[in-house]
Amino acid sequence: MFGIFKSKPVLSEEDTEFQIATYKWLLKNFGGDDFYHHARLVLPTREYFPSKVESPEQAASETFLAVKKYAGMEDWPCRLQAQDDDINTRVSPTLTIQNAPQNPLGTFSVEEGEEVVITYNPAVVKNPTQLVATLAHELAHYLTATSAEDPPGGWENWEFVTDVAATFLGFGVFMANAAFSFQQFAEVDSQGWQYSRSGYLSEAENLYSLAIFLVLKKIPFEVAASHLKPSLRKTLKASVKEVSGL
Repeated sequence: MFGIFKSKPVLSEEDTEFQIATYKWLLKNFGGDDFYHHARLVLPTREYFPSKVESPEQAASETFLAVKKYAGMEDWPCRLQAQDDDINTRVSPTLTIQNAPQNPLGTFSVEEGEEVVITYNPAVVKNPTQLVATLAHELAHYLTATSAEDPPGGWENWEFVTDVAATFLGFGVFMANAAFSFQQFAEVDSQGWQYSRSGYLSEAENLYSLAIFLVLKKIPFEVAASHLKPSLRKTLKASVKEVSGL
């Protein structure tokens, strides 16, 4: 009788089951006591990241070292490398090349001699939130690649599992804030709106993953919410409520 007053689930049943299965897989293969005792919610504050750097390259390097540290992967050998700059698609104030190829935000690969290389698009350095989310995602690639057990849905789902893994490592606030950006730009000869996406999960999926992290770690909703975009807080609150009731 009172079912009409029930809140609509944040995600579809299939997506919710995937998130739960992925967390179980991560806890089994990379968690346990380490997750409950050592994983922390990383926040966009000076306590966690350097506030003064002398160059974009140093910003990327220092941020990478910080992300490795908070992920518990400080001693994992890998090399950080900047990609080539993206093609400039602006031909003139009124002419832009459409569908020009752009470099990915980041990549993970194992080179000859089993050297692990993580790359980043130099363009993301000007957006610290996106930079942290990108580096966390690629380190999560590195982590999950070491599993002998297939992730939920198989390795074809690896990218989606990797986004959840980045939140599992503590970077859920960054993953949610970077998932979608829509903002105005203004230059000397033009102005308008632009948007960008980061990662493979939607905002709602990233927030649900963050909610699972908060509930498992017994971290109050407000701790994460105060560092999220205002538009994301309602969904996180609903996700925490839903996860707490599972």
